[in-house]
Order: sequence, then C-alpha cells, then structure tokens
Amino acid sequence: MTLRWEGEEQDRVAAQSAAERLREFRDRAVGEPIEIANEFSEVRVVKTVTRNGTRLLIESPKSGQWVTLDSLELEALTWQNERTLSAMVGEPFAPLLPDEEAP
Repeated sequence: MTLRWEGEEQDRVAAQSAAERLREFRDRAVGEPIEIANEFSEVRVVKTVTRNGTRLLIESPKSGQWVTLDSLELEALTWQNERTLSAMVGEPFAPLLPDEEAP
C-alpha cells in the first residue's frame, strides 16, 4: 500500500524548487558560515550574493528551515520590540502573520 495525499505533486515540486534555491544560495556564499547555538537552538548564517544584491542566509540545521534576508529585512528586526520577538518565538514553525487566502 502506498500512501498518497491531495496536493502531493505540488508539494514535491515545491520541495524540489526550494532545495534548488538553497543550493544556489549556498553556492554563492561569501566566507565561512557562522554558527550560533545554545541549549534550545542552533543556526548557521552566511553572506550570499544574488542577482538582487547581498543577502544573509540563515539556516536551522535541526529543522531544515531556512530564510534569506536582505539589508532592509534585517534592519526591520531592529525596529521590533521584545514583545514582537517573543510572539515569534512563542509560535515555532508558524508565521507571525499568516498568508492571505486567495478569494
């Protein structure tokens, strides 16, 4: 018996696309990654160069999650208060604001 689900093909294509994008970001890395960890989490950050400028690639080796942030997105983190950052940490693996659903 093979388990299948609705949207399986879309999930497969999206996963392949994300893996390819991550490979491209890693291939364009400048310098050595920096690892930051404590007893709760571990992240790896590295500067990467894209067609649209320099970004910071942030990866979580434990979860496999990753994101790239440009300078404005990084600066926006400095605009946040502790309550906002705590709300982000309080809902792991979920966005602070969910995507809007298409009509």
